[in-house]
Amino acid sequence: MDCYRRRHVAVVVTAIQLERLRRRRDSRRRFWVHPVIAQRQERGQFWALYQNLRDHEDQFFGYMRMSIPSFDELLGLLESRLMHQDTFMRDSIPPVERLAITLRYLGTGQSLASLHYAFLVGKSTASVIIREICVAIWDAFHAAVMAQPHKEQWKEIADVFQQTWKFPNCAGAIDGKHIRIKKPVRSGSQYYNYKKYFSFVLFAMCNANYSFRYIDVGSYGSRSDSAVFAHSDFGKMLQDKALDLPEHTALPGTTSPAMPFVFVGDEAFALGENLMRPYSSRGLSLARRVFNYRLTRARRVVECAFGILANKWRFLHTPIHLKLETAISAVKAACVLHNFVRARDGYNFEDSLTHSLHSHRPSVVRGHRQGAAVREQFTAYFMSPHGALPWQLDAI
Repeated sequence: MDCYRRRHVAVVVTAIQLERLRRRRDSRRRFWVHPVIAQRQERGQFWALYQNLRDHEDQFFGYMRMSIPSFDELLGLLESRLMHQDTFMRDSIPPVERLAITLRYLGTGQSLASLHYAFLVGKSTASVIIREICVAIWDAFHAAVMAQPHKEQWKEIADVFQQTWKFPNCAGAIDGKHIRIKKPVRSGSQYYNYKKYFSFVLFAMCNANYSFRYIDVGSYGSRSDSAVFAHSDFGKMLQDKALDLPEHTALPGTTSPAMPFVFVGDEAFALGENLMRPYSSRGLSLARRVFNYRLTRARRVVECAFGILANKWRFLHTPIHLKLETAISAVKAACVLHNFVRARDGYNFEDSLTHSLHSHRPSVVRGHRQGAAVREQFTAYFMSPHGALPWQLDAI
């Protein structure tokens, strides 16, 4: 009986091995280069459109999401990083085409299959190109377009906040947003957020001109804003007084007390000496309602920045169907391009009106007494003759 069972097992194992061998043989490539892909330089979208687009700047801008001079500058700075060597079997994809494929993905959110048929490159090739270009963009530009401000630059940022949004001593606005993704492999519920989908977090600090001065990308979607902030390099540097913020300065029109420079955020963040959040909405006095209004005017610049980002780089409007590391690199590259293009081409404010990056659910976090005292000083100032706005009472 045991002999029969052993023979039966041996027959089954042999059959399984033969089936695996057959499948492996059937899965071998029938072509080294598929005949459709082989026509890339004759029929691919890049080769069919690129030169014609350069003759019509408005169409080029709509396709590449930036002007011709900006594209040429970007390509010139990246070209040496993107050059690949031709082989005996095939020519490499040139840097300009690789950049165009990546910008088209970031600008539209097309699937890899769509890029495959449009540009006549393999789906795996398109994925590799996107990852490589996004990493190159981040490595080449983030130190320049998101350099940590020094003391004088913090003062310049605060001056613009005061002139534009009437919030003095404000060094930036902070917020965190969900980036929707497909479920990462073996991630459990770490990336599953309270809105019932998978995401990672984009935490950002913006200046008054809607430019990102710091970003942290990739924290678990299940984390709160306050937790992401606390574990970010920016949060740690703020806690350790390592941001080189200017010395305490009296608010405009006053001589005392000397007030710290602060960042403004929503109720998800903990109140601190250098971090202002709104008062709780229950039982607010007139002065506290005015403070919340003034803080919201300054804080909304980061919301507008997210809106501009998402509406220019529209892959953020849909779930990102890339590997987690590539998705994170794509978001970091989009933030760098946001600053790069804004500095050269400006922006369309209508792009900021709607976006698909979802805010975190507000959580109850405690502040400390020193932060509460600073907030009370701002509250009193906004009701004083030196700090009040003519329309603030009508606005609340």
